[in-house]
Amino acid sequence: MPQIPETIHELTVGQLAARSGAAVSALHFYEAKGLIRSRRTAGNQRRYCRDTLRRVAFVRAAQRVGIPLATIRGALAELPEERTPTRDDWAHLSEVWRAELDERIKQLNRLRDHLTDCIGCGCLSLDTCVLSNPDDAFGDRLTGSRLLAERPRHAPPA
Repeated sequence: MPQIPETIHELTVGQLAARSGAAVSALHFYEAKGLIRSRRTAGNQRRYCRDTLRRVAFVRAAQRVGIPLATIRGALAELPEERTPTRDDWAHLSEVWRAELDERIKQLNRLRDHLTDCIGCGCLSLDTCVLSNPDDAFGDRLTGSRLLAERPRHAPPA
């Protein structure tokens, strides 16, 4: 990973990409979504503060665990603009997500534990399917095959 001298306080998009491991297109996307900021030079080139490296690392780590970009953007908005975020700043943000991540882990464990049953079924429409119909919540109203028709219109058919 290329080192950037401490005397350089602003990074070009290429330097930020090389140091962070994110593609230039990803950095442009992050900026368009309000996750990072840059200033423009007289020649209209982007320049990023050094602390953007930490912000990009935070965005990428949060994305890897499935945190939505809107949630990441909200968290980053809580960080100070006038200084590099501290360990305490990052700890506060991670604390906010702990319950959400715990719930996601619980759901993934349930998926793992019942995946073989669903592969055997093949359609995820069993009356008591623990994944598409946990605790048979729809059993009193509908049969499994009707659950497929209730999907949002934008979802591809099963």
